[in-house]
Amino acid sequence: MKIIKNTLFFILILLFSFSAVAEQTAEEIIKERKSIFSKNYKTAKRVQGLASDGNLDEAKKLMIEMSGNYKRLLDLFPESSKVGFKTEALPSIWEYKDEFNLLMTKASNNMIELTSVIDETKDMKATLGKYMWSSCKSCHSKFRAEH
Repeated sequence: MKIIKNTLFFILILLFSFSAVAEQTAEEIIKERKSIFSKNYKTAKRVQGLASDGNLDEAKKLMIEMSGNYKRLLDLFPESSKVGFKTEALPSIWEYKDEFNLLMTKASNNMIELTSVIDETKDMKATLGKYMWSSCKSCHSKFRAEH
């Protein structure tokens, strides 16, 4: 019985999250995803500064926040949001949707993994490059228009 309740609860959450995106206009979706990407960039810079200063506990909190943001982005690229409102998303996102989603998932997972390896790192710059900045670069090179 508990499994059925949990399953129904999970299904309701999924339906709610899908309907929330479905109710957003293309403009709202594009603005939200641009805001999240911008926030993640600013947060990444803060993570870099905090980690370099040895404030790893605060940096880890931000890494977890970034991980959640990457997960949220998975829902913010519906077909209706391909163009307009100064989007910098390239059509390749929709042409290679599975690859894009995999990159977002990998970026999310990298941030969680970073929280567990950062305490032991000898080379902070290289570690942040491997787990954080490489995710940005791999996505931007294929899925974002140049400024």
